[in-house]
Amino acid sequence: MKVEYQKARIVVAALIIVGAIAYLAVTGVEANKSYYVTIQELQTMGGQAYTRHLRVAGSVAPGSISRDGSHANFVLVENDRKLQVSYTGDEPPPDTFKDNSQALAIGMYGRDGVFHATGLQAKCASKYAPAQPGQKTAGGATTTAMATAPGQ
Repeated sequence: MKVEYQKARIVVAALIIVGAIAYLAVTGVEANKSYYVTIQELQTMGGQAYTRHLRVAGSVAPGSISRDGSHANFVLVENDRKLQVSYTGDEPPPDTFKDNSQALAIGMYGRDGVFHATGLQAKCASKYAPAQPGQKTAGGATTTAMATAPGQ
């Protein structure tokens, strides 16, 4: 009788532990999930936009960047849509974060109409584009265009 009681206690304890682990796993995944949306989708989401962790991409509007240490305010542009972004992260914006660069802001959309980003990724498309003829390369050489005759 005593053995059965101990087995029952072990089973109950194991079920409680497994249940707690499952609960923590599910809630942890939900808390860290973020949705990728366009600026247009964000501005038409309604009330759902304020409760979800989101990722929004666009081009940085020229002249819109205002930096203060690891904080930055700027405007993302996608087609004719604009989105004011306030970045407050642990690290300063990356070196590739400049006017006209592509940027991905990660955070929450506020009821004030500003996207409050805690993460920021940027890339500069022109940095890796092939050099145009007559343009100086990193080594100082000038690139030239090579013309080929038809049939070569």
